[in-house]
Amino acid sequence: MPSSAEYAITLVDGRSGAGKSHFATELARARDAVVVSIDDVYPGWDGLDAGSWLIHEYLVRPYLAGLTGRYRPWSWEEQRRGEWVEVSPDVSLIVEGCGAIRRDSITTSSRRVWVETDDAVRRERAVERDGQMFEPHWTRWALQEERFLALHHSRELATEIVNMG
Repeated sequence: MPSSAEYAITLVDGRSGAGKSHFATELARARDAVVVSIDDVYPGWDGLDAGSWLIHEYLVRPYLAGLTGRYRPWSWEEQRRGEWVEVSPDVSLIVEGCGAIRRDSITTSSRRVWVETDDAVRRERAVERDGQMFEPHWTRWALQEERFLALHHSRELATEIVNMG
């Protein structure tokens, strides 16, 4: 584990467009940490639950056991998984994305950050970031977020709440 184990793993969660990636990137710079985005793992527009589970099962749990964690990025163009990417337990790790904080997060992290902002701002940011590709999927994705949050209570499990509005 990293010598500064206080925040060896930080989970950054929030709804689409809230500012999670920006927050995680800035935090990584300040802490010399590696950022893994669950966005890279979701298997398509209906993959929030699967992406969250895959990150926790193959990256977070092994990492916390002092083992190399890993994940397989999803190729949106080819609609299939890519090659394994490994993350050494010798680096500080930040996992960001909707689904980063889940019910079992209390036992897997000491720092859980919920990032939020106004719904209209979130939507504007998401469409600006992903272009018109995301626009037709906004509601579809938002319903998955709502279902996931109702099941896992991610915001309530956070140790910090940050407003990026």
